[in-house]
Amino acid sequence: MIIVNMTVNGNHIELGVGDEETLLETLRQRLGLTGTKQGCDLGDCGSCTVLLDGQPVLSCLTLAADADGHEITTIEGLAHGGELHPIQRAFHEAGAVQCGFCTPGMVLTAKALLDTHPHPDRTTIRGALSGNLCRCTGYVKIVNAVENAAKVYPHNCVERAQ
Repeated sequence: MIIVNMTVNGNHIELGVGDEETLLETLRQRLGLTGTKQGCDLGDCGSCTVLLDGQPVLSCLTLAADADGHEITTIEGLAHGGELHPIQRAFHEAGAVQCGFCTPGMVLTAKALLDTHPHPDRTTIRGALSGNLCRCTGYVKIVNAVENAAKVYPHNCVERAQ
């Protein structure tokens, strides 16, 4: 066992993890954060995407031990006080949520994009989302959602003001 100290959705966590335990396993099985989806386990689908210090990572390919000393954000960490994060709201309003399996990874990837590129064009959005697969749509509504989110985020986002 390796003792890991990390911040998950703003909460300090200390726990022992196996040396081959993935961050995905830790989040879903040990911390009960099932919004992070287990898809291909090969790093191909993006459904397990979380933010590690604000950058999207595939939690199925990231060892839990490598998260020691870092900040992890899962989809559960975006909404505050029952109010959807502006990107979550944009996905909902654009009809970009179909079965919902890919949505957490898409939303977190979009957040990382908008945190660094507040006004991306459609090509940039598609490029950022290229590692996230959706089996339900042709991606048009997803790209529209990110484009719409860019119009209000970060302007109405509390996180950017801090």
